Amino acid sequence: MYTLIYKYVKELSLSEILENTQDLKKKKVGYVAVIGRPNVWKSTFLNSLIGEKISITTSVPQTTRHKILAIYNDVESQIIFIDTPGIHLSEQSFNVAINAQALSSLRDANMVLYLIDTTREWGEEDAYIRQMIGQLQVPVVKVYTKIDLEPKIQIPIGTSQFPISSVTGEGMDKLLAHIRSFLPLDFMQFPEDVYTKQDMRFRISEIIREQVFLQTHEELPHSSFVWVEEIQDTEELLKVMAYIYTETDSQKYIIIGKGGKKIGLIGKEARLVLEEVFGKKVFLSLRVKVKKNWRKDEKFLQGYFK
Repeated sequence: MYTLIYKYVKELSLSEILENTQDLKKKKVGYVAVIGRPNVWKSTFLNSLIGEKISITTSVPQTTRHKILAIYNDVESQIIFIDTPGIHLSEQSFNVAINAQALSSLRDANMVLYLIDTTREWGEEDAYIRQMIGQLQVPVVKVYTKIDLEPKIQIPIGTSQFPISSVTGEGMDKLLAHIRSFLPLDFMQFPEDVYTKQDMRFRISEIIREQVFLQTHEELPHSSFVWVEEIQDTEELLKVMAYIYTETDSQKYIIIGKGGKKIGLIGKEARLVLEEVFGKKVFLSLRVKVKKNWRKDEKFLQGYFK
């Protein structure tokens, strides 16, 4: 018996083993951090590149609060992009914690993409970012976004400048080729069909939070957060019960709206997105609670950004 097993293993060629063992595949593999000011379309860029809704997107600055992995796969490479919150100048505990999320991503990266919004003039945040990336030991690539819109700054001409449009896809292939040229040949970090490391609970909470931003506009988005209390997931139906937290009672009533219309709209729109993302029917139950001054609670923020 043992002789037969040994003979069978000996007759397998290395190419056969590699072909049938996903984890042993080698590609150009590495981590790429994506940084920039708030609302430079970091999340839009990655959603467009991956072809999936990885990060939520709104016109409200600092929509992204956490580091989010977006995993790009093609025949040649596996590029693990780290979507980061927009870097901004603020001394408030909540904003300091958001900046810390962005800055910590740089330690894990083989390369940094510095996204620059061509539709806005240079600002103090850009000066701060340039000072910060000047101290890095990894390659930094300047990526000029929104080139399909009217520019307000001049895009420098050169081999290290990459103008792109996340809407039309212009410039994406050239940028990807440049990134690959810096990455080492290595074992894949994730299976080829995985495009994000987020778990279901986090993705659901983010999609609900996106609708809070979209439906309340400038009234209170940054005063709210979402906690998913319960998930029941079957092949045909996803049941979710979640809480939207605000800092004050008045904010709570804004989210509920007159006759419950606002919370109903948030739930309806979030459910439609969830059904598209997860490919099944969704039953979503939303409640609103108050957690006073949660953005100033450093102990709470440590857990929130963990």
